[in-house]
Amino acid sequence: MDRIVEFLFETMLLKRIHRTGYQFLGPGKESVAEHTYGVMCIAWTLARLTPSADAARLLTMCLVHDMPEARMGDLNYVQKRYVDANEKLALEHMTRGLPFGEDIRSLLDEFNDGETLEAQLARDADQLAFLIDLKSLSDMGYAAPEKWSGHVKERLRTSAGIEIAECIGRTEWDSWWLKLFIDSSI
Repeated sequence: MDRIVEFLFETMLLKRIHRTGYQFLGPGKESVAEHTYGVMCIAWTLARLTPSADAARLLTMCLVHDMPEARMGDLNYVQKRYVDANEKLALEHMTRGLPFGEDIRSLLDEFNDGETLEAQLARDADQLAFLIDLKSLSDMGYAAPEKWSGHVKERLRTSAGIEIAECIGRTEWDSWWLKLFIDSSI
């Protein structure tokens, strides 16, 4: 049980590790844990839109997809040109001695390979979380996010992910709140 509790302390560190790509977006910022929560909400939605997907596998894959960052930190695309993070070694050390360590490693390998439906949906959820942040910042008047949105959309692979991305593009970030404000009977 000691090793499991150490693992839990380590994963909780993700609340304090900030995603580094946001330094290019102006005011945007989030921790890896905040990102993971958003990805899981999107993945749950994608699972509902894709009945053939194994929802439990998809959600678990999203839960673990950035866990190695507890040891490596979050490297953005520019940093990855100069720094080689050994995700496999970080994950091996992180999961060593855990009765479910192989499950985590297998899910992360599947996510990184991107071949299965669940992996494609998980990767789309990862990109859609970023796209929602970009759209929110853009709607608030920041110009930088619009430069990035097209690149993010190009990474999407599933029809459900692409459809959600199109809707994100035409929906204002605060439309749900405005509807509630205007129609107080809701």
